[in-house]
Amino acid sequence: MELTEGTAPERLRTLPSRLINMAALSANRLVDRVLADEGVRRYHYALLAALEEFGPASQAALGRRTGIDRSDVVAAINELAERALVERSPDPADRRRNIVSITAEGAGGSPHWTGCWRRPRTSCWARSRTPSGGSSSICSPGWWSGSRPVIRPA
Repeated sequence: MELTEGTAPERLRTLPSRLINMAALSANRLVDRVLADEGVRRYHYALLAALEEFGPASQAALGRRTGIDRSDVVAAINELAERALVERSPDPADRRRNIVSITAEGAGGSPHWTGCWRRPRTSCWARSRTPSGGSSSICSPGWWSGSRPVIRPA
């Protein structure tokens, strides 16, 4: 077997947990690109979705609910507030805290961004052609060439 510089060891190429991680990274990159075309980031979408589903919340609660680090929540909320997609107001129970709520404009963009999020998902999980010409799903070793995903339409 001839090895090229970018080829990962076979134990890595066939390790299911590594393949799943690489699939997730690839899917995340696709989602990031599609959302960026719409002027939205993944954190924006996650925060708007949480606010729309659960209602107004503190920044700390939003961080816990979405799994986003507190400092990243603050930065993303600042960006969303600048675009009038969310509003911040002091918490009447604790003036040190802010309560964030989604605006009508923020809620109005949410269905569109959900569609943007789903587009890459459809292409990521579809069966596809492997480098050898066979058909394979994204989580099988045949999908990967070395350590980088090879995404080709079926």
